[in-house]
Amino acid sequence: MLSLLHHGGDADVKNKYLALLAFVAPAFIAYFVMLVIPTLGGFYYSFTDWNGLAKSYHFIGLDNFVEAVTDDPDFIHSISFTLKHVIFMVIAQNVIALLLAILIESQRKMKGFFRTIFFMPNMVSLIISSFIWTFMFSQVLPQLAVKTGWLFLNQEWSGNPKAAFFSIAIVSLWQGVGYMMIIYLAALQGVPQSLREAAIIDGASPVKSLVHITLPMITHAFTICFFLTLNSAFKVFDVVYGLTGGGPGRETQVITLNIFEEAFSNNFRYGYASAKSVLLFAMIMLFTFVQVFVMKKREVEA
Repeated sequence: MLSLLHHGGDADVKNKYLALLAFVAPAFIAYFVMLVIPTLGGFYYSFTDWNGLAKSYHFIGLDNFVEAVTDDPDFIHSISFTLKHVIFMVIAQNVIALLLAILIESQRKMKGFFRTIFFMPNMVSLIISSFIWTFMFSQVLPQLAVKTGWLFLNQEWSGNPKAAFFSIAIVSLWQGVGYMMIIYLAALQGVPQSLREAAIIDGASPVKSLVHITLPMITHAFTICFFLTLNSAFKVFDVVYGLTGGGPGRETQVITLNIFEEAFSNNFRYGYASAKSVLLFAMIMLFTFVQVFVMKKREVEA
């Protein structure tokens, strides 16, 4: 009798594993075919001179990487501009999102309304957002400048390098702040109200309560938001492609756009573009590792 129960239990466990495998297998196959294989292929082709079309190619070792970092001023400039964009977005997006979250959390009424309003732009793809803001920059803002006298609004937002940078930043912030705001809101709602009330009773001002109680208790949210912002800022493509196309000239060209042009515009140098992609991957991994390590350490200290 015990033997039958034992075999019956093994059969149930086996059936559960088979059922689990049946549900997981399609997603795993899709993930492997659509992501893992292309990623490994990109690493391999980064050491070749393949143009993406020819049946034959040659293994050239590290030549693509050496050329990218020593003999490609456009790529070096794209790295510089991307880092500038990353620094600005990590700071601005998180500061604005946190301030909005604090303001909305302090409201007693209409919290849902404000959450929806600020999150709505995130539901629009960046390429569509860039087309919308292209119209705003070229048609709406000049008219607004005439009506209000704010002449700084009437300028070549895509033709002026400095203005082009801020046009990219404005659209990216408009689209991405709401998502980070929701994460900060969720973290703020997890802070015990009793701690805030105790701080107020002890004479702490709202600012001191925020700095010494609330912010240390939501460091996990900072880790998540910094991670997401850092990655999205490094991989930005569609907003730049839609707004400026990397112009004027190549002033606002980010790394992803440089890779895109190398693979599909400049003689289809697919192997060279793959090498640049590997370098971008290494940069993201390095910055992400440092950021997560530092933030996790601060979480423990808090």
